[in-house]
Amino acid sequence: MKLNNLISQLVGYKLFNDSNPSISGIEMDSRKVEEGNLFVCVKGERFDGHLFVDDVVKRGAVAIVAEREIKTSVPVILVKDTRRVLSVLSDRFFKSPTRQLQLIGITGTNGKTTTSHIIDRMLQDQHRRTGIIGTIEMRINNVPYPVSNTTPESPVLQKAFARMVEEKVETAVMEVSSHALHMGRVRGCDYNTAVFTNLSQDHLDYHETMEEYLQAKGLLFSQLGNTYDNESVKLAILNHDDPASEKFKKMTAAQVLTYSIDKPSDIRANNINITGQGTEFELQTLKGTYQVKMKLIGKFSVYNVLASIAAGIASGLEEQKMIETIEQLEGVPGRFEVVHEGQPYTVIVDYAHTPDSLKNVLQTVQEFAIGKIYVVVGCGGDRDRSKRPQMAQIAVDYSDQAIFTSDNPRTEDPQQIIYDMENGISGNSYESIIDRKEAIEYVIQKAAEDDIIVIAGKGHETYQIIGEDTIDFDDRIVASNAIVNKEGN
Repeated sequence: MKLNNLISQLVGYKLFNDSNPSISGIEMDSRKVEEGNLFVCVKGERFDGHLFVDDVVKRGAVAIVAEREIKTSVPVILVKDTRRVLSVLSDRFFKSPTRQLQLIGITGTNGKTTTSHIIDRMLQDQHRRTGIIGTIEMRINNVPYPVSNTTPESPVLQKAFARMVEEKVETAVMEVSSHALHMGRVRGCDYNTAVFTNLSQDHLDYHETMEEYLQAKGLLFSQLGNTYDNESVKLAILNHDDPASEKFKKMTAAQVLTYSIDKPSDIRANNINITGQGTEFELQTLKGTYQVKMKLIGKFSVYNVLASIAAGIASGLEEQKMIETIEQLEGVPGRFEVVHEGQPYTVIVDYAHTPDSLKNVLQTVQEFAIGKIYVVVGCGGDRDRSKRPQMAQIAVDYSDQAIFTSDNPRTEDPQQIIYDMENGISGNSYESIIDRKEAIEYVIQKAAEDDIIVIAGKGHETYQIIGEDTIDFDDRIVASNAIVNKEGN
């Protein structure tokens, strides 16, 4: 695509050096620039793209988008907001791919990954070609691709959607983080359905207040548009039990479908029975009532299933077939995942890294626990410090013994993070072991028959970030090895 054609939709810009080169791609990471690329200078928290213009021109960039005047040999498009322009250009370069897909976006503090995977599975079981983008991976027709963020930057995102169109994907399901919404990464994405799971404290290091966090999530619903198209119906799916849903209703012009456990709604679960083997409940929809018996465990799993069923209904899926899929599901990696090596106690690995998600997991375990409950938990470094004592108190309140340890300390002192967790705790049923591997091995050595160990915080992650280094670390593998070592002695 020629540069002048690519920027033809922009308004309020100045163009220096109108040589009109051909553009082979769009890039905002100077390290990834290739011959023929347009480089967009974005100023981030750590790096300013404007400082790398000379480098990217040497690497083959043929045009630059910037917020300030730059001396270089290639055309420069001067704009007020490069990040906003990045979304516009990415959408145009890849020919607005989301207009050719049914796009489902899922936002909320907890449950995004599980809900997206349930929806994807239901769609596939009813013979839909699917794409999925989220925390664990990106998949297109079940072929996996790596991702660096829950919601990638707009050039990566639109390129992925373009590939989905090429491979004849019908429905794409994606997690939409509050960071991505606030930073504008999903501008240009034409969502058909927006799903809200829940809202609890998280990312206050970034958003600062819960109100700002709520407003960021609400952007997904306001961006559904303000018109009604019979060929592309827009729908907001809201958790009616969460107070934030009332605010999201006011933010969107789209039609609304609600789900709940406690309040009356369009889709509801009644008579829930949770055991260590699974969960049973009565599903009530606008079409009928069904008995559901699934392997997924916990009230939070019921919420995820309800959200998924609502999205499935919006996508035209058959209700009975959706229930058949749900009853066959084994779960999602790192979400209430059982590590079993034949031991007489239970070890569960879960991604719970917020106060609300940790409480949900431990409350669920309490419902079927026979022996003692142990929880291994830490808090990430360079992140919201205010949730640390909350996480610690929940761990103490809902277990027989908590072990505080490192999560991803990043550039913070791991000992200081644990001090923050310990600060103000009432009760003394906890120990602190900085080394996460030692903490896991210690608690597995302590466990007796019928006890339950919850290893919380990292879930599916296969690494740990210490300082500037990323090392191999998987809670599931560490736990499995510790179990084998113990049971073999």
